[in-house]
Amino acid sequence: MNKEINVSVAMATYNGEKYIREQISSILINLSDNDELIISDDGSTDKTLEIIKSFKDERIKVIEGPKNGIIKNFENAISNCNGNFIFLSDQDDIWKPNKVKVVLDEFEKEKKLILIVHDNKIVDSNLNLICDSFFKFRKCKNGFLNNLIKNSFIGCCIAFKKELKNHIIPIPIDMPMHDQWIGLIALKNGKVKFISDKLILYRRHDNNSSCFKKNSIIKMIKLRLIIIKNLILKKEI
Repeated sequence: MNKEINVSVAMATYNGEKYIREQISSILINLSDNDELIISDDGSTDKTLEIIKSFKDERIKVIEGPKNGIIKNFENAISNCNGNFIFLSDQDDIWKPNKVKVVLDEFEKEKKLILIVHDNKIVDSNLNLICDSFFKFRKCKNGFLNNLIKNSFIGCCIAFKKELKNHIIPIPIDMPMHDQWIGLIALKNGKVKFISDKLILYRRHDNNSSCFKKNSIIKMIKLRLIIIKNLILKKEI
């Protein structure tokens, strides 16, 4: 009889050989024997898959990505998660050893929570500190309207309950990023909490899929219209 999986980690990978060993090691420390790390690989041509397989850990499950961009790669990973709680992970950060425990404790304390996002320390490729708090740097705020105007959700710091999965999938392909979609859908369907604990080292380098550059006003307006369109078109389950 299969044991119930409590925690699933959804990771999207593509040519991440430089940092992925360190990231996976930091994740596995957080997981129990019955938890799982779902890795959707989008066709890596470097040693990413070789490094993943070298762990020889039954909790790691590698699936083939859709090869249609990072949003669909994350969607694929999330779709294959079986746990009661789903944590998102990039391929190049480092988790603190108490990350999962701190987040699960928050879910336990507040039963109505459907999603949690925690703070992080921003570091460079060599783990030198850039900024002590992403929340302060980004001026993060809770609330639907706040996050429709300016996204405070950062995917690698998000965890949510399994019942949210069917609300967020499919993720519209034209969304700016998956994390804002997940955050807004969570705010529409339950209680969301931002916690100040800095539970990962968020690595910034030239190959990051997201960036800190500000868009022009015209582009910002266009992106918000896309988000609003997708929210309107979304069919509730």
